[in-house]
Amino acid sequence: MDVSETSGAPSYNVNRPVFNQESFQSYLHKREKPKTPRREKLLQYFRCSTKKAKSIIISFVPILGWLPKYPVKKYLLGDIVSGLSTGVMQLPQGLAYAILAGVAPVFGLYTSCFPVLLYMIFGSSRHVSIGTFAIISLMVGAATARIAPDEMFNVSSMNATNSTELHEARDALRVKVAAATAFLSGLLQFCLGLLRFGFVVVYLAESLIRGFTTAAAVHVFVSQLKYLLGIQTKRFSGPLSVIYSFLAVCSNIKETNIAALIVGAICMVILFGVKELNARCKSRFPAPIPVELFVVIIGIGVSSGLNLAQNYEVNVVGKIPSGLRAPVLPDFSLLPEVFADCVAIAIVGFSMTVSMAKIFAARHHYSVNANQELIALGLCNSVGSFFQTFPVTTSMSRSLVQESSGGCSQIAGGLSAIVVLLVIVALGYLFEPLPQAVLAAIVMVNVKGILKQFMDIPILWRTSKHEFVMWTVSFIASLLLGLDYGLVVAVAFAIFAVVYRTQSAKYRILGQIPNTDIYWDVEAYEEIQEVPGIKIFQSNASIYFANIDMYVSALQKMTEIDPTAILSAKKKLEAKIKQKAMLAEGRKNKAILKLKAFGKNEVVSAEVPNEEIQNGISSVQDTTEYDANDDEEPAAFVKSVADTHSIILDFNPVNFVDSVGVKTLKMIIKKYEEIGINVVLAGCNGSVVADLNSLNFFEKTITRDLLFHSIHDAVLHCQNKAASEAIPIEITSS
Repeated sequence: MDVSETSGAPSYNVNRPVFNQESFQSYLHKREKPKTPRREKLLQYFRCSTKKAKSIIISFVPILGWLPKYPVKKYLLGDIVSGLSTGVMQLPQGLAYAILAGVAPVFGLYTSCFPVLLYMIFGSSRHVSIGTFAIISLMVGAATARIAPDEMFNVSSMNATNSTELHEARDALRVKVAAATAFLSGLLQFCLGLLRFGFVVVYLAESLIRGFTTAAAVHVFVSQLKYLLGIQTKRFSGPLSVIYSFLAVCSNIKETNIAALIVGAICMVILFGVKELNARCKSRFPAPIPVELFVVIIGIGVSSGLNLAQNYEVNVVGKIPSGLRAPVLPDFSLLPEVFADCVAIAIVGFSMTVSMAKIFAARHHYSVNANQELIALGLCNSVGSFFQTFPVTTSMSRSLVQESSGGCSQIAGGLSAIVVLLVIVALGYLFEPLPQAVLAAIVMVNVKGILKQFMDIPILWRTSKHEFVMWTVSFIASLLLGLDYGLVVAVAFAIFAVVYRTQSAKYRILGQIPNTDIYWDVEAYEEIQEVPGIKIFQSNASIYFANIDMYVSALQKMTEIDPTAILSAKKKLEAKIKQKAMLAEGRKNKAILKLKAFGKNEVVSAEVPNEEIQNGISSVQDTTEYDANDDEEPAAFVKSVADTHSIILDFNPVNFVDSVGVKTLKMIIKKYEEIGINVVLAGCNGSVVADLNSLNFFEKTITRDLLFHSIHDAVLHCQNKAASEAIPIEITSS
């Protein structure tokens, strides 16, 4: 290779032979890989050694790997500060999200404790904060409201004693539903992790997830309006539940508890202001201001001092039992009823966790194992359900606090769980006078960041219409149909969109940039010109059963050559010439064809020599006189092929070919060969060549000589072949 510099830009000249698949394999020596028998592979896979056993145990229980190497002097102080900061956030969020899940606030504290301790043992991410999360809590709340609706426990006609008993029965059933949801969703996650199904998260496109979470944030916001306003409405679930909930709040707006509204509004203003201060001054503060904890303390103080529950009928948290509950088995009879909810919760919970884990891992230069994250989440949920927790996932806000406040390892998460545990054991009674309006304010302010995703709409509209449509469909489906059915519709639409994009590929005719071996779309630049006598056709998608018909149609349309029409016209001409030759003795090599002028009902006589037939037919009619009133089919109008001797199919963008594609490619090559046009393939990668081999593409007439290393190799081959031999279409007459 010679390298030179022209006008400041480097250039090079390469001198090498033209490579097709056959010559390329003979030019190089294929690397031989030793083949291991399948039996030996199985024995090796199941063979156990001390080293392998240790590796398996550490990969399943990561704490055994990192804890002995934990740098105490370097990490401990940061983990302590981070754990305390995250713990004080866990407390109010656990209380608030429990109400969102439809259970008593104390169960939010349980959920903020036991699963977090389990994740410290089994999790692979150092910075994510596992625990309650608004969207997952809302999905659990939809299940509890559906299986234990308020209508089952109607107390309007009951006395106070019966009313209390029925409310307790409703709450107990909802706790069982939430625990069953945690158990089954965790079991699904654990099994998927063991089966190495961590890759499934790639099927959830970012635009799909953002549309889904935005709709979930709207659900969360609307569901908290009744707590903020202090009014009583029934809890809705299923399709259109967000609309019914909003209409119920509007219809009862006159019953607003002014005291609850004032408390909630003040808390929202404080939360917005301090969170904005944290965001703008995060570089100046060693840790974010724990504004949620301050708001909770202020709310407890105001409620106790003014006795809001008695004097102003403000709904408060109520009784919080002290101490830990004994573990109990989940109610397995509820599992069939919550199965669909658990599938959606398992997928969404895992996708949130692994996405946040990968962000922090990339930022701090370590790796996370998606399959281990599935296993860890599965254990957190399934084992935690025995302590009456509801499903958990990663909280974005707490994870950011845990990282920014100096957290370096899973120890920070464990310390945050210990903070919550201390409250459960000894300080739970202090939260009993806390107004529910304060918890509603915390929830509504915390979804502010997710609601900002509405700004995706103009950005996606400008950058990618496909992702804009996916975001919109995911949002509307999840908003109107509910989060479970909405997720199913969004995933189905995403799969359909992928199939549609591969089916409706972009097709181009390529030309050569002058004096280079670079080929580009002829419509892109004025300087690009087609290679004389050669059509280079490119599709930007793989070739398979769903798009093969469009591939053939586009090839015929863009090359302006239809071999079927030309062959049909050729056969007609051969038959008519033979008929006329038999009628007109002594006349050879000429045939009088009666051609009907296009769009007119007049007959024109013309002589068509063999040379014109050989070069392609522009329009052909029957040899008998044709009139518009005849029942014969109209003529086939075929583009002249006089100036085209070769077609190159550019396979550089193609990743695979299926059996239908292989059969059609063979038909294309043979059809064009019949009209004198040579068809070759260029730029096939290894997987495509393997597909062609396994699907019996090659035969006596279709050899590996038709596959070329690059477009330029194929162009040089076609030019040399056209120069050395003619490819006529002979039509003889007797």
